[in-house]
Amino acid sequence: MDLHQGDCIRLPETLAGDHASNSQMYQVIGLDAHSDRCWLRCWPLARRGSPVFELALSAVGPVACRPLPRPR
Repeated sequence: MDLHQGDCIRLPETLAGDHASNSQMYQVIGLDAHSDRCWLRCWPLARRGSPVFELALSAVGPVACRPLPRPR
């Protein structure tokens, strides 16, 4: 799976853990393939911002999450 900064993806509730929300949509904030990490936040943003959390890329990769189409 090719993830890019700015992509919006869906994660299963079990993978998102405490960060799960009703929408289950997350924006990719940063990627570091060298350290196998990615940083995500709930999308759309909450009025006072959304906390960023970290997951292993290897955990996100095998999951059936697809980048959502970007608006034109």
